[in-house]
Amino acid sequence: MKLGFVGIGALSSAIVTGLKSLPGEATPVVVSPRNEDIAAELAARYPDVRIAADNQAVLDQCDRVMLAVRPQIARDVLKELRFREDHHVVSLIATVSREEIAALVAPAGRVTKALPMPMIARLEGATIVCPSDRETAAFFSRLGKVIEVDDQNEFDVLTVVTATYASYFKYLDTIHGWVRGEGVSSDKARDYITSIFKALANAPDTTPDADFMHLSQDYATRGGINEQVLRELTERGLFDAFAESLGRVHRRIAGT
Repeated sequence: MKLGFVGIGALSSAIVTGLKSLPGEATPVVVSPRNEDIAAELAARYPDVRIAADNQAVLDQCDRVMLAVRPQIARDVLKELRFREDHHVVSLIATVSREEIAALVAPAGRVTKALPMPMIARLEGATIVCPSDRETAAFFSRLGKVIEVDDQNEFDVLTVVTATYASYFKYLDTIHGWVRGEGVSSDKARDYITSIFKALANAPDTTPDADFMHLSQDYATRGGINEQVLRELTERGLFDAFAESLGRVHRRIAGT
């Protein structure tokens, strides 16, 4: 296999970084020159990563091609490229459907959607693959967990989860800001908050039979401070507004 990337940004860089962290990994990788800094950094770090002259050169030199261009320009970029029947195209473009990608990359015979996350650089997180594809799943399973789905709507719904990262860190920043405002040093507050939320992230694995609401109730001791914050946020409609936002993101992704 010779692996190519059309579009080279943070996500492509993370995939290459995770891949090349594996012992003995020597898959030839060809990247587009679109982002000169990232492409040059990867080529300098890994001897089997090369920069192509342009996007078409990536296709000409590779049999598996990952599409990682921004959705706003994806259609314009792809309609200018000439794909081969033997290309296996893996689209990382979350907001463009597999059916539309397949039309844009015809006559490529195999088109798969995948949704890895930047933490794949550290061999962490999960990648969604749609539809089920043995080779794509095998590739990403070396870099973390893989969840295969065959239903496009299911893929779209799971994709919505990735829209919550910034809000999660804003949540932590709000806690951090309040603690600092009460006179605790920034470093000490950050260290404590980071340690606590790392431990909380492991709770679903340590109690695999418990759903998230059950875990919430476990921590919301009757009359306790966790119960107070949960009740007050619920009464103010925070979680209802959050769910409504997820619905709007879903409609955007699904194009409805």
